[in-house]
Amino acid sequence: MVKLFIAGKTFYGCDGLEMNDEIRVTIAAEACLLLLNRKTGIYSRLKHILVYPYAFRANHDQHGPDGTMASGERGLLGESWHYGKIILSWDDVEKGIRNFQDGQNVVLHEFSHQLDSESGSANGAPILHSNSYTTWANILSKEFEELNKDFTHHHKSVMDYYGATNPAEFFAVATETFFEKPAKLREKHPELFEVLRKYYALNPADWQ
Repeated sequence: MVKLFIAGKTFYGCDGLEMNDEIRVTIAAEACLLLLNRKTGIYSRLKHILVYPYAFRANHDQHGPDGTMASGERGLLGESWHYGKIILSWDDVEKGIRNFQDGQNVVLHEFSHQLDSESGSANGAPILHSNSYTTWANILSKEFEELNKDFTHHHKSVMDYYGATNPAEFFAVATETFFEKPAKLREKHPELFEVLRKYYALNPADWQ
């Protein structure tokens, strides 16, 4: 899968970063974790991967978990675009590898957005079996609301509060947590853990 991924995507080093096999293989390997046991293509819509040496800056409207919106330039660790492009910070990719138990992984986060957008829009609902959408919607909606309440009341959560931004970000943050903190997610959010286990067709808790 890693070989097919590298063969089918074009990598670009940006802002002085020299592209090499370490970068290509590292990103490809983490991205393919999300596909391991699933009958699916290898991100067929994705064509271009741009890699910056460090966090990069871009102009965006940012919606906060509290419902506010701020416009302007901000630093980003990664971005996923619907029309075949992902942008990553290599420094933050490396940080995600060094600690695979902190719930922070920019590659897993951005590539889960790619899976999400395969259904036509990034809305927190990737392509599922036809009989799975109702269960998925009910559980993820409930968990999304719970994370918003945790954020509002400053309650500790196993998931990053950034997941309370919108359903698409919730799915991406839940994916990071599923792979990096599987035991804690299973303990605190068993229903969410189970729907993600069925979707990804594996159990990362068995790896630890």
